[in-house]
Amino acid sequence: MKKTNLIMIIAAVSVLTITAFRASNAEDSKTVAWYTANIKEAKTKVQECHDNSSLQASPECANARHALEISFGVAQK
Repeated sequence: MKKTNLIMIIAAVSVLTITAFRASNAEDSKTVAWYTANIKEAKTKVQECHDNSSLQASPECANARHALEISFGVAQK
């Protein structure tokens, strides 16, 4: 019985930790509106995303690309 409780507590703590980590990463992402107002940073982020294929699918890369599309009609490197 005690072993089961310990496993349940460890599982709960793990889930809470993962959830908190994902929430903090989501809050750090800048919005399309922010990148539209900060075009230089959008260009820098798009270049960073272009150079690092593991970042390309991230929401922040998508937001930066979209901001450049809105501002210039075409995504830039």
